[in-house]
Amino acid sequence: MALRRCLLQIGTGADLHGADSTKAAQRAVTNAVMNVGDLGFMRVLGRPHTEMHVHVTIGVPRPETVNKEAVLSILRGQRPKSIDVVTGGLEVKSEDGRDSTLIANATVVISVNLPD
Repeated sequence: MALRRCLLQIGTGADLHGADSTKAAQRAVTNAVMNVGDLGFMRVLGRPHTEMHVHVTIGVPRPETVNKEAVLSILRGQRPKSIDVVTGGLEVKSEDGRDSTLIANATVVISVNLPD
């Protein structure tokens, strides 16, 4: 058995005021998984959803400001989960420089142990 990537979803999220990286990342993950029926997906593969591994990659301008546990909390259930946060996304400052909109990008990869 080897862990094989079976599904990749991409999402985008934003915090319109305040540049909260965690909030933008949570919204990006929500956007990515909104249309994935992972339990149905696992039924097609003939495996329980607990055998699914979910890996999230987040791109934001300041990776160190993301609360990884808060982002992973979006993914409910007992399945194994992991996260990487990298430099990416976009920050757009307001005209007066006092506020900004922060945009995060996310990929959510679902992998399953499958026979070689």
